[in-house]
Amino acid sequence: MTDASSTLSRLGRTLARRPKTVVLTWVVLIGLGFATALGAFGNDRLFDRLTTGEPSVSGENLQGRDLIVEHGESALKTYTVRVDGVDPRDPSVAPVLAAVKEVPGVAEVTPPVPGPDGFATVVTLAGDPDRAQQEAVEERVRAAYAPLTSGNSGARVSAGGLSDLISAITDQLEVDLRTGEGIALPVSFLVMIVVFGGFVAAGMPIVGAIASIAGALASLLGFSYLIDLDTTAVNVVTVLGLGLCIDYGLLMVSRFREELRARAQGMPARDIPREMVAEATARTVDSAGRTIVFSGLTVAISLGGLIVFEAQIMKAVGAAGLSVVLIAMVVALTLIPALCVLGARRLLRRGTEVAPEHGVFSRLAQWVHRRPIPIILGSLAVLVALALPALDVRLTSSGEELLPTSSPERQFFEGLARDYPQLGGADVTVVAQAPVAQAKEYAAGLALPAGASVRGVEAMRDGYSVVSLDVPGGSLGDPARALVGELRADRPDFPTWVVGQASGLRDFTDSMVERAPYAFALVALATLVLLFLMTGSVVIPVKALLLNVVSLGASLGVLVLVFQQGHLEGLLGFDSVGAVESTIPLLVLAFGFGLSMDYEVFLLSRIVELHEQGYSNDDAVVMGLQRSGRIITSAALLVVIVFSGFVAGKLLIIKETGVGLAVAVALDATLVRMLLVPATMTLLGDWNWWAPKRLKALHARFGITE
Repeated sequence: MTDASSTLSRLGRTLARRPKTVVLTWVVLIGLGFATALGAFGNDRLFDRLTTGEPSVSGENLQGRDLIVEHGESALKTYTVRVDGVDPRDPSVAPVLAAVKEVPGVAEVTPPVPGPDGFATVVTLAGDPDRAQQEAVEERVRAAYAPLTSGNSGARVSAGGLSDLISAITDQLEVDLRTGEGIALPVSFLVMIVVFGGFVAAGMPIVGAIASIAGALASLLGFSYLIDLDTTAVNVVTVLGLGLCIDYGLLMVSRFREELRARAQGMPARDIPREMVAEATARTVDSAGRTIVFSGLTVAISLGGLIVFEAQIMKAVGAAGLSVVLIAMVVALTLIPALCVLGARRLLRRGTEVAPEHGVFSRLAQWVHRRPIPIILGSLAVLVALALPALDVRLTSSGEELLPTSSPERQFFEGLARDYPQLGGADVTVVAQAPVAQAKEYAAGLALPAGASVRGVEAMRDGYSVVSLDVPGGSLGDPARALVGELRADRPDFPTWVVGQASGLRDFTDSMVERAPYAFALVALATLVLLFLMTGSVVIPVKALLLNVVSLGASLGVLVLVFQQGHLEGLLGFDSVGAVESTIPLLVLAFGFGLSMDYEVFLLSRIVELHEQGYSNDDAVVMGLQRSGRIITSAALLVVIVFSGFVAGKLLIIKETGVGLAVAVALDATLVRMLLVPATMTLLGDWNWWAPKRLKALHARFGITE
């Protein structure tokens, strides 16, 4: 029976009375969300406000970079121009460079640096131009180089700077998100037509997903004015909102049909009275809504753990993700039930029979009950085997490598590094609080790896110096990483700061490792408390936590196999950089944990409901799996489709996110939810529901049950 006094039940009755008002309100909000994110009201577009680059935390690398800005040259913006097919000694070159220097907004132009088939110059921009001003100056610079190509069919001018690289990455992100959504939404719709057996029921979760995307983009635009938003944050948060809304929409629509069928047995769908629809809506929002609230809280808890970390990108993803979870919950609790009310009779057009209590999933549970130990051992063996490669994970922080090899920006920067290595920054830099003479003495005594060299030692202001080192394998290669460790371990008599990509990556990973225990403790404690309030057991929450840890370890292992070791490069369309992007493992763990607990709540809510009705442990598991198995499997399949849609994108970090989360969801919905959970619950029997007497009394007072 429906608890008419509960808040969710009252909400359901209100929605049943005014469904058109609710739907029209959401239509307006969806339009406003998309319009706001796309800059229709005179504000900036979301994608114009994104940043990209190596994730940074406070530490030696950041301190050293600040010292370079404070005591050396200011952080000026530069623009590199490459001219192929023109000899730098050609008489036409000097007048062109003189004209470039006269371009408004240009502070300096370096002399031409000879290359294999031409030359390159570095243009330094004056002041601190914003993005629009910088683009205008760069356009005038390109025009100033045009005389070198006129009348010379073999000459070619190409140019690029950091802002161009960031623009290329954010533009590719926008394209990839559209591609992912363009694949995920239609395919999900087709799958849901099969699952629900009709267009109306299938369309409701898709409408909810569109509402979630609109709300997520508008929310992220708001966050971009408060914190720096990385391209990764937008990708992950948008995908999460899309996946959660499909999950919650599927659960709400399925429960509504079940409740309405139970009340309208044998009655033609067209004769179902409005009061019966209202009663079914109230019960659906009261029961499925409670599950959605629990699920949303568990996802929010997992994202809350990201806020513990020092890196701004983690805080940004955590904060923005929390808002998106809230949007998904509100959509599921208001828009989807209102749509169900409007389409109630069409949802049951094929009849009002009650769904069977026995089927594929109940037979699966009974099969598992007969052999729990072999199933537990076999499933754990598979998960552990998949997790083992994660022990050898190697992290990186890519720049142009994020783009596909066909990207002009990537080709430009890779060609520049190959043909003009002297124009790139040093692989490793040491900032020394010492006069240049003492710094040169220090540099001369360094034990450098084979092939490494001292590029130069330069004096800075206030008695500081900078030592530039070139290392084979680049700024993130193994020699550079090893050299950073040696330079930090073996200090001279004066203060030094080791700077570079390898140094920044080391600071980032050290910070992650340092904060991880606190984040895990926060997430684990909050999850255990929440599941205890739901189940009244201390065994089920601990078991759920342990199984999720093993499952997520397996998804990380697959990430390493695919992206670090390069398996499936051809199939997935990427070039391995021999490592995994530094932010991805933590994001996959956080979001994967949230989604895993999402399905845990879906299953446990049914089992707990049946157990409270007096069914035995085994019967509650069998019936709970039968009633929720189709929902969990369908929801997981749809979320895997969503994430797989983003694997079709070209940005490497989006592919890694999509693969990592798709694998996490697939493993959780199959090995964990369908096999390990029923097997362990069978093995433990009534011990599943054990809790100390004091906690039992606490649950009786504060527990959230049917």
